[in-house]
Amino acid sequence: MVKLVQVTRDNWLECLSLNVEKSQSKFVPLAAVSLAKVYIRPDGERVEYVPFAIYKDAKMVGFIMHAFEENTEDMYWINGFFIDSRYQGRGYGREALQEMMNYVISRFPQCKEIRLTVFPENHTACRLYERTGFKDTGEVWDGEKVMRFPVKR
Repeated sequence: MVKLVQVTRDNWLECLSLNVEKSQSKFVPLAAVSLAKVYIRPDGERVEYVPFAIYKDAKMVGFIMHAFEENTEDMYWINGFFIDSRYQGRGYGREALQEMMNYVISRFPQCKEIRLTVFPENHTACRLYERTGFKDTGEVWDGEKVMRFPVKR
């Protein structure tokens, strides 16, 4: 099983070395871009960002970030999510997604849905999200479809 460890000054440089396959680079930002959002807050002052490195045992294998507006029911997002090209195809993405969802659900009892965006051409990611229970909302943001996972309590 993978575990999520918050990105800090102790592991951020290693995080910057993570990469996806060249053919996937148009679908996901570099970890550096996601980490910059923590400071810059491009979605507004009310949005908080929590970046996580994905570890399998002691090895960093990917990146995932949680963005949220506290005290809302539906503004809990997963973004910047990827598995390093060296570790793809081993089920780490599925495990990391589930871990992030568990984190959000346990940390925010008011959360009624988790959202994410995905490029429709990113068939592998779309399949992963659909198999996990995410549904297309019909909304499109910057060419990405918005998907939601209804949280049942």
